[in-house]
Amino acid sequence: MLGSTRRLLMAVAAALACLSPLLAQLPAQAAAPSYVALGDSYSSGTGTRSYINDGTSCQRSTSAYPSLIATARGYSLNFRACSGATIPDVTNTQLGALSSATNYVSISVGGNDAGFADVLTECALPWWASNCNAAIDTAQSFINNTLPGRLSTLYTSIRSKAPNAKVVVVGYPRIFMGEDCNALTWFSPAEESRLNYTADLLNSRLASAASAKGFTFANPTSRFIGHAVCDADEWINGLSNPISESYHPKVSGHAYGYTPTVSPVLTGATLTVTSALIAESATTAEAQAERQRTYAAADRTIQPKEFRIPDLSTRRARIAARKAGIDIDRWLARNTQ
Repeated sequence: MLGSTRRLLMAVAAALACLSPLLAQLPAQAAAPSYVALGDSYSSGTGTRSYINDGTSCQRSTSAYPSLIATARGYSLNFRACSGATIPDVTNTQLGALSSATNYVSISVGGNDAGFADVLTECALPWWASNCNAAIDTAQSFINNTLPGRLSTLYTSIRSKAPNAKVVVVGYPRIFMGEDCNALTWFSPAEESRLNYTADLLNSRLASAASAKGFTFANPTSRFIGHAVCDADEWINGLSNPISESYHPKVSGHAYGYTPTVSPVLTGATLTVTSALIAESATTAEAQAERQRTYAAADRTIQPKEFRIPDLSTRRARIAARKAGIDIDRWLARNTQ
């Protein structure tokens, strides 16, 4: 019996001796999965009103869905999304963050390429001063005819630079609910309907391009229904001060709209955002800012794309008013209360 025990102990000791060199080669702690967030203001967090101090105008927020997801899942986030970014901007300033070690990628881009800020600016004017339908027609033509090719090229580059990553293409919500409650904008119900359809059209092209490259599309449309601009519980800013916040998701939009939309397709599990998670994400602000400062020179080449408040004092507006038989001063007195 004693001999059997001795032989067992000797076998265990021999096995441990063989394993020791292998165990010594293992890292003390596995590296956190790498997550790179690419794209425009709908990913950076414009609209949340609190941004990391990274020396740029990118308006990156710890309340935005990339930061919330990374914090909750313990991912190492490289937060490259930047307000104003177009497809060329993503290509030139953001794709360098990708590598074969990248595990997760999310991207929202295309709205600025289609000129959404300019379209909204045009459509916010009153009917007699606006050429809203023409602006929407131009955007829709671009989305149908030009955008798909540019997306295909971009997505090919993403896959080439991050061959092992799970890639999620993120869409855009409908902004409007059929009424305009802001005193200094004049979107009609018909214009709001066309603008919402344009967002749907953009999402359809994004989804098709994503599918063609084996990427997953995350569509936020359904989660934002009932939470558009002027809804009782709006998750998207209407006309705001500062103006750059206008027509972008609020903290609630990222917490309850975008995060539960993106998290299941990116990570495999739906993330429920709590106040504790938002607070924990906020503690990462300085680390995120320090990482993004290394890219600041490149990021400063990106031009912000902002909605502009309707200006009815211009020569164009005065001429339009005369053609429509409008006394502009009286009209303003009646319609800006």
